[in-house]
Amino acid sequence: MLHRIARLCNSVQSLGNRSSSSTKFGSRFDLAYRASSSPQQTREPFAYRQSLGEVDEYADVDWDNIGFGVVPTDYMYIMKCSKDDNFEKGQLNPYGNIEISPAAGVLNYGQGLYEGTKAQRTEDGRLLLFRPDQNAIRMRQGAERLCMRAPSVDQFVDAVKQIARANKRWTPPPGKGSLYIRPLLMGSGPILGLAPAPEYTFLIFASPVGNYFKEGIAPLNLYVETEYDRASSGGAGGVKSITNYAPVLKAIARAKNRGFSDVLYLDSVNKRLLEEVSSCNIFIVKDNVISTPSTAGTILSGVTRKSVIEIARDHGYQVKERAIPINELIEADEVFCTGTAVGVAPVGSITYQDKRVEFEVCGDQSVSSKLYSTLVGIQTGIIEDKKGWIIEIV
Repeated sequence: MLHRIARLCNSVQSLGNRSSSSTKFGSRFDLAYRASSSPQQTREPFAYRQSLGEVDEYADVDWDNIGFGVVPTDYMYIMKCSKDDNFEKGQLNPYGNIEISPAAGVLNYGQGLYEGTKAQRTEDGRLLLFRPDQNAIRMRQGAERLCMRAPSVDQFVDAVKQIARANKRWTPPPGKGSLYIRPLLMGSGPILGLAPAPEYTFLIFASPVGNYFKEGIAPLNLYVETEYDRASSGGAGGVKSITNYAPVLKAIARAKNRGFSDVLYLDSVNKRLLEEVSSCNIFIVKDNVISTPSTAGTILSGVTRKSVIEIARDHGYQVKERAIPINELIEADEVFCTGTAVGVAPVGSITYQDKRVEFEVCGDQSVSSKLYSTLVGIQTGIIEDKKGWIIEIV
């Protein structure tokens, strides 16, 4: 240990004043960061490289006990543009707080979107991304709905790759979790009247995560919400707007206080058709048919949802995207949820109007387990990717 410290100290001394910003992560990276003379100007590129000497493969994290929460990593990514321009070139910055105007469009009018994707570490140490181009496309669709400028698909994917590569040591060991990557797009420019913001910021941060639900891989217990709506026809329920999420917090808190995992929402008009769970899409299984609500403007088109539908068809199941009445749950053989954060999660029970319907979860023989195994197998490199879904970080 002393020998290692001595080598690191010698490396730092040899760098002299070449690093203009020192952080607590300096033992791993040689940082070079220089702010512009004006906060309104674009900062010069932020460079990083491995320091000389021995480098830890993993950050100091208790990988066996990580949940789904914020763990500050080494770097975040920032790119800006005005409402009349296109995004050009962003840069990596040390992870930290950002400065924003109190009149920013995102703070005053909720002009913001977010995405979620993951990086997985393989058994042989490679780092894999799963379909980030689909997140980029969805962000662009959401930006059009909210009158925002958005990065191109190539810019989005390149930024995600940079974040995954720069924060590799925060990616959990195989089987212990993943590096959750959160891209944000916000109206950061000041605006007083209700209008699109004059400036936009694209930001990405990352955090190592484990299971989203406290139950881990145990079946979920859902509560059907009949008082509050998640989205309505003509609204923004079909895009990943930040405004979709705060309104569901009260319903979630109420359900969790009663011992439920999450909330299942119904359509806002007649309260009889399944929509989605607070943070994921829902599927029901009957015989050889898998059904899921169609994305007709009020339901988010999940990347995991889309992938699971294709995987299910490859397994020989018939998949229908359609309107699903709540009473069909009674006859379902199996129910499961999908999402970037949750993966493929089996549902053990659904409570509707104080009546509880339970579903048998048959372990490895269940439909959700088969689909989950295939999905995770592709994401982690165990199963050959024949669909072009995987991007390897090199």
